[in-house]
This record gives sequence, C-alpha cells and structure tokens, in this order.
Amino acid sequence: MSLRVGIVGLPNVGKSTLFNALLKKRVALSANYPFATIEPNVGVVAVPDDRLNELAKLVRDEEKMPGLPPLVPAVVEFVDIAGLVKGASTGAGLGNQFLSHIREVDAIVEVVRDFEDASVIREGSESPDADKLTIETELALSDLQVIEKIVPAQEKIVKAAKDPVEQLRLDILNQLKKNLEEGKVIGHYEIGDERVRDWFTHLPLLTIKPMLYVYNVSEEGYIQKVSDRKQNENEVVISAKLEEELADYSEEERVEYLKSLGIEKTGLERLIVKAYDLLGLISFLTAGKKEVRAWTLRRGETALRASGVIHTDFMKNFIRAQVISCDELLVHGSWTRAKEVGKVRTEGKDYEMKDGDVVEFLISG
Repeated sequence: MSLRVGIVGLPNVGKSTLFNALLKKRVALSANYPFATIEPNVGVVAVPDDRLNELAKLVRDEEKMPGLPPLVPAVVEFVDIAGLVKGASTGAGLGNQFLSHIREVDAIVEVVRDFEDASVIREGSESPDADKLTIETELALSDLQVIEKIVPAQEKIVKAAKDPVEQLRLDILNQLKKNLEEGKVIGHYEIGDERVRDWFTHLPLLTIKPMLYVYNVSEEGYIQKVSDRKQNENEVVISAKLEEELADYSEEERVEYLKSLGIEKTGLERLIVKAYDLLGLISFLTAGKKEVRAWTLRRGETALRASGVIHTDFMKNFIRAQVISCDELLVHGSWTRAKEVGKVRTEGKDYEMKDGDVVEFLISG
C-alpha cells in the first residue's frame, strides 16, 4: 500500500532538516535559500512499533531459536516539497509546481517556524499561527480555482442528464465554493450520501486532505512547548535540528539522552505514528521463524482484504483467520499456550481487523 505524506511549509522553516532526520541520512539539500529544494525528495520511513521486538522474543523462545527472527516494520512514505510562498496559488515563486506536488500526496504535514535564528532568513511572519494561515490560504485559493472550473462543466451535465445524483454533486460543489470564498478551508467535509462519497474523495482538492501541524522549535524551548501542546491530536512539537542530531546517535545514546530530558519518544517517532494514523492506517502482525512483520491496512478493512495484502492469491483461497491481539498474546507467552486457553479466535472473511491483531490465515490449495 503506497500512501504518501507531503511535508510543506514556507521557506526556511526547517522542512529539509526535518526530512533529513526522518530518513536518518542527509539526502535532502539543506540550504538557507527559498528554492533550495525544487524537486520533491521522497523517502520511505519505518513506523515505530515496540510490539515487533516483543513478538520476536516470543517467537524465539517458543521456537527455541538462537536469535531473534528478522523484524519488518510498516512504513510511511514522506515527500519533502519545496517551500511555498505567499501568492503560490497564482504562480508566485514556483507555486504551480509546488501545488501539483501537493496534489499527489494523501495527507499533508505543515511545518511552521517557532524558533528564532538571525542567521536563517525568515520568509513569513513572527507568528507560527500566521504562517499556518498563509499556507492554508494558498491551498484554499488553489482549491477555489479548481472548483470554479468544475462547476460550469457540472452545470451542463445536470442540465443534460436531469439526474438527482448529478444535482447533488453540483450542490456540494457550490457549497464548497461558498465556503472557500468565505475563507474557510474544506477540512473534513461530511458526505452523508454514499452515492457521492467516492466521487468527493477523488476531487483534485488540497484542503480536503488530512493535515498535521509540526511546530519546529529551538532546542532550548523544546521540552516546555512539548508540554504545552501535547494534548492537541493534530499537532506535533519538534526541534528539527535536535532530531537530525539524534538521528546520528546510537540507540543506547538516544535512549539515554531522551531519559535525561524526561521524555520517552522522540518528536520524529511521534510524528511518524501520527502521520500513519492520519492516513487512516492500522497495522496487523504476523509472527514466525522467517520474520515478524507489521502489515499495513486501512482502518475498517476486513480479514479477507488483510489476507490480500500478504498475497493476492490468499483472497481467492481464503478459508478463515486465526486472530489474537498482540497484547493478549504477550500475556500468555506463546501462540500454543494462547490457543490452549481459548484466546485465539477463529474469524471469517468479514471480520474487521484491529490495530495490533496477530493473525494466521488458513488458505486452501
């Protein structure tokens, strides 16, 4: 499943520094210049999941292996998109190119500058919230231009077809147009009628994409700002410079440093997990001698669909799934013991998979 998260922001807010840290290698060009990143850089990043290591220990002990089986985490694809500037919706800077790159992603991480550094040019205002508004305004203006082109064509369709579904689509477009003209981003627009839900999700609009805000702060103000904003689900506080430095630490050094700060997870780890959740994804797990693996699935999908993620032939030959939550499996210490006490359930193809389900599929043939 290839889903992308685009990293956007005004120039010099720390996007490329953040991207470098995400990849744990310096593949993006960090430069103090607005258009230093012209083509988007793409990187695949592992989703932190402590359950994999615990499951691997369980498999090792149950199978009497000399070492842990290989771990294969779920991944998120991040795209570093060059900095937007005010007026991008009308082509300012490299606006049209940037906006087209944003259209290609499934969710947006908006980085805003919340630090002071006289050596780094500031393109936006002194307020991170004002910078947020600048970006959102450009995305909304771009959406308004798109809708203004779609509406006349939809009006012709309605006139010719006299179809209530087509009329409903036109009504939705006009409401979206009104909202955007009033300066409102579309956000999570609720579509109750399933006849137009799929059509709506495929509209080439930017402000309907899920969005996460990253406040890039200085190392000195990091802990306090993490505390101030920790309750907000769609926000993450990060010191991109600190994260880039931490990416070069050994695992032991990193854990020790975080402990000295009084925090358990790095800002990057919180960002990656939130981005995964933002995309509406969950992980189900398989555990064996060959590997312990997290597989990616959309929230709400079934056991049948999950089997197809592993191999498409599994969907054709699906019989049933044996399922237990990872937490419960770890309590019992082994798959065999969990089965003996009746904790491994047998589920059919319509079972809705849950995050952290450990599963074995029974396939015919």
